[in-house]
Amino acid sequence: MLIKNKKIFSLGMVFAITFLGVLVLIFSPVFKGQNGLDFADNSFNKLSKGSSYFIPKVTKAVKEFAGKSVSVTLKYDKPEEAEAAAKLFTTAGAQAEVSGAELKVQGDLGAILQSAVNDSDAMYKNDGKTVADRYGMDEKAAMKSWWTALSKMEKNMKKEKLIAEGKVIYEVNKKAVEPGYNYYKIDAQNVSEHSGMMTGLLVFYVAYTMWWGYAIFYLFEGVGLTMKKSKVKKEI
Repeated sequence: MLIKNKKIFSLGMVFAITFLGVLVLIFSPVFKGQNGLDFADNSFNKLSKGSSYFIPKVTKAVKEFAGKSVSVTLKYDKPEEAEAAAKLFTTAGAQAEVSGAELKVQGDLGAILQSAVNDSDAMYKNDGKTVADRYGMDEKAAMKSWWTALSKMEKNMKKEKLIAEGKVIYEVNKKAVEPGYNYYKIDAQNVSEHSGMMTGLLVFYVAYTMWWGYAIFYLFEGVGLTMKKSKVKKEI
């Protein structure tokens, strides 16, 4: 390979070698026993959890449906799924009747949703044992069952044109059940307390991306390959 500009090519090699050196470091377990990607991912998960606590707001919305009676039939793929969901509803004070893979539920919508919110709050606070003991099943399995049951209930409400009921069920699922399940066993951190680290990670990401770009640019220019804007001749 013919090098036309050794100085520029050497600069490109320095950029490329140091880029790869840092890449090896990123994939090494030198960040508190984790590699760089895991460390960054865990850090952002902790910061994300710190800003995802919507339980008080959801609880307020649920209270408006206290005493609201509902009757729904939920269809599952497997009988055991219906039986697991029945435990959730009966514990919430509702009547639940399982027939094969079909579950008929009748009870107080506010009480049902508040029970789901209470479980979500426990999971968010990493207290899975409370949920597991309440139903006699794995805590994450219980939360997954809540999510499935509430999703089916929401569709049922929409079908019956019960918009307000469907909306509050959706909010419980999205702002309580999902965060409780997804952030389980993750320690929450406030963004304001780690703004320096967060800014540093974002700045490094941008700089590291440009780093490789300049390496390629200088290497190509060193061997005489350059990019120029061509002028297009207009014909009238």
